[in-house]
Amino acid sequence: MMDVGLLILRVVIGLLFIGHGAQKLFGWFGGYGIKGTAGWLESIGAKPGVLMAVLAGLAELLGGVLLALGLWVWVAAVLLIVPMLVAIFKVHGTNGLWVTSNGYEYNLVLIAAALAIALIGAGNYSIDALL
Repeated sequence: MMDVGLLILRVVIGLLFIGHGAQKLFGWFGGYGIKGTAGWLESIGAKPGVLMAVLAGLAELLGGVLLALGLWVWVAAVLLIVPMLVAIFKVHGTNGLWVTSNGYEYNLVLIAAALAIALIGAGNYSIDALL
């Protein structure tokens, strides 16, 4: 059952990150696309905004795909943890822990999930296991 649990966790977290990356890159799912994300990133001091938007979007999209597939989960974890740390330090950290106050709770949960999967491994229902 551990492998089924890992599969569920990987796929759900991976798909959510794919969605976040698609918001930044393509404006899908209510996102603002590269231009809108770039403007917001520049407003919080992340410059150049377009480059930062593309890097964050690609990290989330690619990391989400890798995690969902169970392929190179250590690489996936790094790709996903880095933008979450940036989000904590640049946006949410000063608001405290709880997401109800725009805090870093959600980012911390995603970091913990990605790190836990990387430490445990992708499980038997993964591309890593097939390789």
